[in-house]
Formats: sequence, structure tokens, C-alpha cells
Amino acid sequence: MSDYLVKELMVPLSEYATVLEGSTLFDAVLALEKAQEEFDHTKYKHRGVLILNKNKRVIGKLGQLDVLRALEPKNEDSGKIKELSQFGFSHNFVHKIRKQRRLKAAPLKDLCSKASKLKVEDFMQAPSEGEFIEEEASLEMAVMQLVMGRHISLLVTRNTDIIGILRMTDVFAAVFHTMKECEN
Repeated sequence: MSDYLVKELMVPLSEYATVLEGSTLFDAVLALEKAQEEFDHTKYKHRGVLILNKNKRVIGKLGQLDVLRALEPKNEDSGKIKELSQFGFSHNFVHKIRKQRRLKAAPLKDLCSKASKLKVEDFMQAPSEGEFIEEEASLEMAVMQLVMGRHISLLVTRNTDIIGILRMTDVFAAVFHTMKECEN
């Protein structure tokens, strides 16, 4: 596997979906759609958006699951329902309560309308220490970081600058290609 370097597998920042801090979730969804349309269709589509500060430095990632979380109705009952499992109530019981609450909530169109106006920084995930990898790192190092940190992507750095993103799908494709070569 050591024939591959991170910089050969990463998606450069210029080709990835990005929005500025302060953008809405709707802006992020539009940026993701645009990046997917422009990206090489022989590769896997993007599944997230990088959030940039005013200096164009990455401060977070917004994934598809983060956008879906924004649709969940927020009120004081949310925290109380989450606490039920701490008091010995079963997962099924808590799930049924959440389901009943969801059925009483606003329709999806209303939830989407409200969520589209929310700010990306309220739902983005700030990168953790283990989510960075140097562009000159080997594929083995990338596999180890993805597995140990349970990440779906890593931010690729050159010195202290983030220059791209290494997605698990691209790492898997390289591993799969290497496996096929070994078998032939």
C-alpha cells in the first residue's frame, strides 16, 4: 500500500464544497449540490461541506447527518426524553416516545424551511486533533487514522495550511485497487 501518498488521493480544497462562516444551511446545501455537479463523476460524490472563516481557513465540516439533525424539532422536551434512558427506561420505550413526538411535530416542508435559515456553525463539527494528516503521509498512516479515530475523512495539511480533504471512500478505493493488484 505504501505506493500511495495522501496528496495523490485527496480532493483539493478548490474542488470541495465550501461556505463561509455565517452562511445558512441552505447555502451549504447549494454549495454541496454545485460541487457534486462539477466533480468528476467517475469518483464518489461529496458528502459534506467545509466551513471557512473570513481568512478562508477551515474551521469545521458540515456533513449530511449534521443537516438532518438540524431538522429535529428543538424544545425543552428533547433533553428530558434523552435523560429517560439514564433512569433505566429501555431503548424501545425512548424510541416510541421520540416517534410520537415526531408525529406531532411540524411537517417536513416546515422543518426544512426553518432549518434552511439556520447558521452552519450551529451544526458543523469542529475538526479534532486526530482529523489532520500531512500531504506526504502514506496510505498506511491514513488508514490507521481513519480506523482509530472512526473518521469518515481527514483534513490534509501542508505545514499548518489545510489544502484538501482525504475521504474514506478514496482511501478505500486505493486499498481495493491494491488488493486487486496483489491477487493478479
